[in-house]
Amino acid sequence: MKNIRNVLFYTITIGALSGLLYWFITQGQLLENPEIALNKKGQNLSSFDQFTDTLFHDLTNPLAILLLQIITIILTARIFGWFCKTIGQPSVIGEIAAGIFLGPSVVGIFFPEFSGFLFPLKSLGNLQFLSQIGLILFMFIIGMELDLKILKTKAQEAIVISHASIILPFALGVGLALFMYQDFAPEGINFLSFALFIGIALSITAFPVLARIVQERGLSKTKLGMMVITCAATDDITAWCILAAVIAIVKAGSFVSSVYTILLALAYVFFMLNVVKPFLKRIGDHYSYKEGLTKPVVGVFFLMLMGSAYCTEVIGIHALFGAFMAGVIMPDNTNFRNIFIEKVEDVSMVLLLPLFFVFTGLRTQIGLINDPYLWQITGWIIAAAVIGKFVGSALAARFVQQSWRDSLIIGSLMNTRGLMELVVLNIGYDIGVLSPEIFAMMVIMALATTCMTGPALDLIDKLMPETKSEGGNDVMPKLGFSILMAFASPFGGRKMLRLANYFLSPDSDKKMTALHLSPSSYLNQVNTEEYQYETFKPIIEEADKLQLPVTTLFKPSQDIEHDIIETANTGGYDLLLMGIGHSVFEGTILGKVLGITTKIISPVRLFDTITGKEKLFHKDIFDERTSHVIKSVKVPVALFIEKNMTKTEQVFIPLFAPDDIFLLNFAIRMAANPDIQITIMDPSGLLNQLTSLQEAVGKMEESAPGRVTLHSEKALEKDFLQQQDLMMISYLSWKQAVESHSLWLSFSPSVLVIRG
Repeated sequence: MKNIRNVLFYTITIGALSGLLYWFITQGQLLENPEIALNKKGQNLSSFDQFTDTLFHDLTNPLAILLLQIITIILTARIFGWFCKTIGQPSVIGEIAAGIFLGPSVVGIFFPEFSGFLFPLKSLGNLQFLSQIGLILFMFIIGMELDLKILKTKAQEAIVISHASIILPFALGVGLALFMYQDFAPEGINFLSFALFIGIALSITAFPVLARIVQERGLSKTKLGMMVITCAATDDITAWCILAAVIAIVKAGSFVSSVYTILLALAYVFFMLNVVKPFLKRIGDHYSYKEGLTKPVVGVFFLMLMGSAYCTEVIGIHALFGAFMAGVIMPDNTNFRNIFIEKVEDVSMVLLLPLFFVFTGLRTQIGLINDPYLWQITGWIIAAAVIGKFVGSALAARFVQQSWRDSLIIGSLMNTRGLMELVVLNIGYDIGVLSPEIFAMMVIMALATTCMTGPALDLIDKLMPETKSEGGNDVMPKLGFSILMAFASPFGGRKMLRLANYFLSPDSDKKMTALHLSPSSYLNQVNTEEYQYETFKPIIEEADKLQLPVTTLFKPSQDIEHDIIETANTGGYDLLLMGIGHSVFEGTILGKVLGITTKIISPVRLFDTITGKEKLFHKDIFDERTSHVIKSVKVPVALFIEKNMTKTEQVFIPLFAPDDIFLLNFAIRMAANPDIQITIMDPSGLLNQLTSLQEAVGKMEESAPGRVTLHSEKALEKDFLQQQDLMMISYLSWKQAVESHSLWLSFSPSVLVIRG
């Protein structure tokens, strides 16, 4: 009755008000000017034509164009970035390449109509302003990621190496400008401005890319890693100060007239360090917890950021220097900086920064370098950049008594330019110092020097391998039984640690290593230590309760399954224990689409398909990455499928085939724990056929009298399975059960699938 009343009320109300609205509209049309009616009759457009005209107008609307540009840019940048990561290059290389691809060098040549529609000239202003906002936020993050405390520890050595890596390429750049000035300098630009900018463009080091490479290679906690980070930080600060002076000289036209700008810039820096920084420190110390960063507090810091960028733009040393300075003077509290970086980083790095790459690509016209002489000049620029940075840094490092190996590594890393080089080049292009030809040559140089970093480090490792005394992760000595536990979730890792403890006998053979690999894109210089602490905190707490000594192993990674395989195969372990996660998209249409996409474009699977080792489509019972680990790890692998396991008292082991007997080796270890009851199921009668099985069961019964039971049933019943806490089963038997869709799978307790 209530539903009928609601329907009647809804119908009468809507009907009456619709009629009233119709009367209002008809009466209003009578008030129209007669000329409006005549114009409507003169249009003679059909309804469909009116619709298409409106649709085309909406498609070419500036906002619609900008949104389509952002969608295209982010997708293309992600694809190119992913491809570069798979071939061992930083993702920033792919993002820069994506910009060049979408620009006039590729899409503009082969698809000019599409390029003209997606990037019309009148829309580039909007794209530039958005990309500048992204750069301001990015430089703010770079300033925050610089830990000035590090500079005090290795200040003298770092300053020698850093300044040598600036002065040599700067001198080579000025010398190169001497030969390029007449042919390539834009009209109206004096030699001093042109030479200074070429010099500073060759002197830049990409601090964020360098820091990421140091993390991924596991060097961040070593003396070498700390030295490189310190050198890069010193280089960044020095180079940006020089750049600010160079911009002032270029804009002023002469060195003497730029002195006023430089003095004003020095006054700005003094004010920021002595007035603004102490004020921000008080706020940071008071609001250094996540809930404390309310909108008004965040607003104060963003206001300071924008105000600082505005001041430096007005002074004449570019807004990016102000953003960088704002990041440097942020409160030293690591927790505060980490929280703030999390708020800014995703919007800056994922959404806005790719716009800068593409805008740079739209400016980069590789087609302008259409002559062997121009390519020769490009080669000279690359050579000067590499010799200046690599040789300058390496020789300076050797001078301060670093080993030749470490000196060459420092030189290779300091030669990385990446995004920071593009920032400098765009500044030079904006203020008219760099011509389109020189700009394109310099972009190629930035790509080349960044691309060569990874291969150069690999070559150094090959020709001059690291000795054990130089650091790194020591291989665990082969004593007793050792387990490597690779975990993703800290709380999942806590349960896995309890389970692993059952395989370690109470005597001195407890050797446990907890491994956590984090995608390197999740981390930055500020949050790495805190992330590592929070990740391992539940593991260490649980290990203390169990009185289990645990070695923690943390590493940022570009290829998680590869690093798990390498660690397991080279660490002298007896067992690799992993948890199996479930995707939030599993079972959905989106999940199937994403899964298919991953399997089609997997380079490893594609290579194996071409060589005939594998089929293109993945048909294993676990996801592709887990299956790759199972096949590649040389030691036994245990996969833990957790189903709300609260205790481990009843352990069930089915022996479906003779190959499953190896499970008893693990069962014997578990039987040493007095709280565990073990049930063995022998549906095929293997116990009566195999003497080795009889001996193994007898040994278990001797070590655990009254706690080993034989289950004689041939079928697994629901009631029996629900009484168990854990089932240990071989990988082959589990695979056969999954492929045959065995009914008992839905009733199974938590499962430990072991590949012997």
